[in-house]
Amino acid sequence: MVSPKFQKVSSDQLSVSGQTKKLFQAIYFLKQQNEAKPEDISRIRVSALISKVAFFYEKIRNAVDYDEEHLLRKNAIERILKRQIVIEGVLKASKSEEISLHLITELIRAGYLPNNEIPEAKIKEIGQLLEKYIKLKSFCLDKISTFSDAETDTKIVKNKIKERSGLVSWLISLAATEIEENLGYNNVQRTIVQNMYDDLEKNIQAQDKLQEIYKKDLKIQIYLSIFRKHLKYNDSMLSLILFRYYNSTWTKNNISDEEIYEIAYNIKTLQAAIARQLNHPLIKQIDNITKKYSVFYQILTETIGDKPVKLYNEVRTNAKVYYQKIKETYSQKYKRMKKSLWRSALRSIIYIFLTKSIFVILIEVPAIRWFNEEINYLALFINITFPALLLFIMVLLTRKPSTKNLEAVVEGVQEVTYNEHKRTRPFFIAPPAKRRPVVNFVYNLIYTTTFLFTAYLFIRVLLAINFNWVSITIFLFFLAFVSFFSIRVKKNVKELIIAERKDNLADFLFDFFYMPIVATGRWLSDKASKVNIFIFILDFVIEAPFKVFVEIAEDWTKYVKERKEDIM
Repeated sequence: MVSPKFQKVSSDQLSVSGQTKKLFQAIYFLKQQNEAKPEDISRIRVSALISKVAFFYEKIRNAVDYDEEHLLRKNAIERILKRQIVIEGVLKASKSEEISLHLITELIRAGYLPNNEIPEAKIKEIGQLLEKYIKLKSFCLDKISTFSDAETDTKIVKNKIKERSGLVSWLISLAATEIEENLGYNNVQRTIVQNMYDDLEKNIQAQDKLQEIYKKDLKIQIYLSIFRKHLKYNDSMLSLILFRYYNSTWTKNNISDEEIYEIAYNIKTLQAAIARQLNHPLIKQIDNITKKYSVFYQILTETIGDKPVKLYNEVRTNAKVYYQKIKETYSQKYKRMKKSLWRSALRSIIYIFLTKSIFVILIEVPAIRWFNEEINYLALFINITFPALLLFIMVLLTRKPSTKNLEAVVEGVQEVTYNEHKRTRPFFIAPPAKRRPVVNFVYNLIYTTTFLFTAYLFIRVLLAINFNWVSITIFLFFLAFVSFFSIRVKKNVKELIIAERKDNLADFLFDFFYMPIVATGRWLSDKASKVNIFIFILDFVIEAPFKVFVEIAEDWTKYVKERKEDIM
C-alpha cells in the first residue's frame, strides 16, 4: 500500500530524479577510477614483517580502548599527531612534512591504509594540511600569554596550563578529522551528502512559533545531522564542519598567515559558537528525520553496487525488478550488520574483560580481606563471568526488523529515486518542549527511585546467595556498565529500523526499570574512560619506545636487503 505522502503513478510514468542520476554517475566514475590506477607513480611501501608487529600492537591498543570501528583510524591519527606534536614536539621542531611521513607510514604499518598503494605525493598533501594547524596552534598559544614571575597564584597557573592543553588537543582533533577526510572521503560520499541535504532542506520546515534564531540555524543543523547520522561523525569530528562553516578561508590552498592569525585571534568566540551548535535544541528532531534518509541512501548506494550501468537501465525501464533488488540489498545488509553486531560484541567483551574484569580479581579479593569479610568463590565467579554473559544475552535478544520496516525502506528508496514519488508533505519542526522545573524535579525523582528500587531487588537476590557488600557493589557496577554497552553495540542494527513500533506493556515496563540502569552505565562509562590505566601505560610508557623500535627494525631490514642486493 502506497503512503498518502506520495503521488500514486504507474511504473511506466516514472522518471529518475537528477539527484539519483548524479549518484549513479559518481559510483560509475569511482569504479572506473579504481580499475584504472596508474602504475608509473611512486608509492609508500613498508616492510610486511615489521607491519605485522605494528598491526598486532594496534589490535591490543584498540582492545583496551573501545570505540566504534568507523572511528578507529581517526582515533589512531589523533593519537599519532599528539605524540609527534605534543610529546616529541617538546624535543624537536614540528616539521609538517616529516610528521606527515611518520603518520602515513604508521597508518600503513597498523593496517589502516593499504601497503604499496598510497602515492608518495600524499605526504606533501597531508604536510600542507598539517602546516596550517601547526601555525594556528602557534598563534593561539602566543595569544594565551606565557607565565610571568608575578603569576604565583597556583590556581591561575593551573587554569592557563589546562586552557593551553585543551586548545592543543582540540586543534589536533580537528587536524585528525581533516586528514581522515582526505584519506577516505570520496566523490560518492560528497554526492550522497549533497543529495540528502537537497532532500531534507526542502522537506524540513520550521513552525511559525519557532524562534528566529532556531530558524537561522536550521540549514547548518540539517547539514550536521547528515554527517552525524549518515557518516557517523562524533562531536569532535563535527567541530571541523563548523570550524570551516565559520571560517570559509580555511579551505583555501594558499591561506595566508594573516588569515590564520585572524582565526587564532577569535578562537574563543569560535569555540563558543561551535559548542552552541553542537548542543542545539533542534538536534534530536532533525536527527530522527535524517536517520530515515540515511537508511534510504545506504540501501540505494549498495543496490547500485558495482554494476551502475545495468541497474540504471532497470531503474528506468523495470521498476518491479528494481524494487526486488532493493529488498535483496536490505536483507543482505541486515545479515552483514548482524555479523558486525557480534564482532562488536566480541570486542566489547574483550575490552570489558581486559579493563574491568581483571580489577575484580585485583580489587575484590584484597578488599574483602581488608574488611574482614568471608570470600564467596561463587560471587567471585559470577562477577568475572557475568559481564560477558549479560552482553551475549542482550545481543542474542536483538529483534529482527519487521516486514512493515522493509516496506517503509522500499517506499523511502522510491522517494529518493523517482521524481513522481517525491514527498509532498514536509516535516515540521516544533519548538523544543520545555517542562517546568517542578515537573522536571518530579520526573527525575521517579527516575532515581526506579533505579534504586531495581538495585534493591538485585541486592536482595544477591544477599540470598551470600554475596558480601563488596561483591554486591562490583556486581551492580558491571550491571550498569554492560547494560549501557549492550545498547551501544546494538545501535547500528537499530538504525536500520525506521518504521515506528507500537508500544506495548512489556516494552513500557522494560524501559521503565531498565533505562535508569543504562543511564547509570553511561555515566560510569564516561568516568571510567578517563581513568583507564592501561591506556596511560600504552600511550606514555610503551608506545613511544615501541615506535622507535619499529623504525629501527624497518631501517635495519632495508639495510640488510641493500647488502643482499650488493652481494647478489
